[in-house]
Amino acid sequence: MTVTRVDRPPHKAAPAEVGASGLLPAQRRLRRRSRLTAFAFVAPLIAYLAAFYLYPLYRNLDLSLRDYTVRSFVAGDAPFSGWDNFRKVLDDPTFAPALRHTMVFTFVSIAFQYAIGLALAVFFNRHFRLSTVLRALFLIPWLLPLIVSASTWSWMFNSESGVVNYFLSFFGVDPVGWLTSPDWALPSVIIANIWIGIPFNLVILYSGLQNVPAEVYEAAALDGASAWQVFRRITFPLLRPVSAITVLLGLVYTLKVFDLIWIMTKGGPGDSSSTLATWSYQLGFGTLLPKFGPGAAVGNLLILIALVFGLLYIRVQRRQEA
Repeated sequence: MTVTRVDRPPHKAAPAEVGASGLLPAQRRLRRRSRLTAFAFVAPLIAYLAAFYLYPLYRNLDLSLRDYTVRSFVAGDAPFSGWDNFRKVLDDPTFAPALRHTMVFTFVSIAFQYAIGLALAVFFNRHFRLSTVLRALFLIPWLLPLIVSASTWSWMFNSESGVVNYFLSFFGVDPVGWLTSPDWALPSVIIANIWIGIPFNLVILYSGLQNVPAEVYEAAALDGASAWQVFRRITFPLLRPVSAITVLLGLVYTLKVFDLIWIMTKGGPGDSSSTLATWSYQLGFGTLLPKFGPGAAVGNLLILIALVFGLLYIRVQRRQEA
């Protein structure tokens, strides 16, 4: 009987060489190297977030839970006070007006910024001559440093030499104390903030209009729809996702506006234009005897309000992706 010899096939990894994950050693090394490379790219971002976000948030929370004075702030031995600073803030007579002013400032600004920005976006969507140049000019308020914009509006609203009162004098209107009257201080900073925020709404909403199919407008024109019907039944509904993101981002940004109000009115006269942001600064740095704990507590309340709107924004974004 003849026995036929069967040769062993070419090199094949022995079962012992394969790890529990089913990968060869070379593959495991390649995967480990890829993970280390990915971590090396992410490490600077993690360090940045930890240094400039997580640590300041931790310090602000620590400030709000301790009874800090100037000496204990330097020495670092402030006693733990729990929620006392939050109780002081909520019981303070300034809290209710500051919260009300924050809400009025935020929602009135957002409403007018969105309405005017939407109207301008629809206007520029017609692509007429010089539309590109005009859109670029409308971006100037957004590109200017905020201190320049606030200083310019302060000069324009000056009671004695401001251009606004000078213009109103031609219509027989007496000079208005825009920044010195308790009745006009908050509307003045709202007007300035609306002017600054319009370009942001214009850019985002105009980009959303570019994604609306032209065939939809052509079909509406063939059906004899008026301009208002086209806007109400086509443009506005199709812009709903973009509008939601624009409004929510504007809410989160406007809630924390500080420098514009501080430069124009410093929250005054009295507390007539004070918001949670300016009040937090006044408590922590605006007096010779700073109240670090209550000031940090107000800041944390403002962060909490902004966080609620931020979570709402994430939820809306996930719904749109779904």
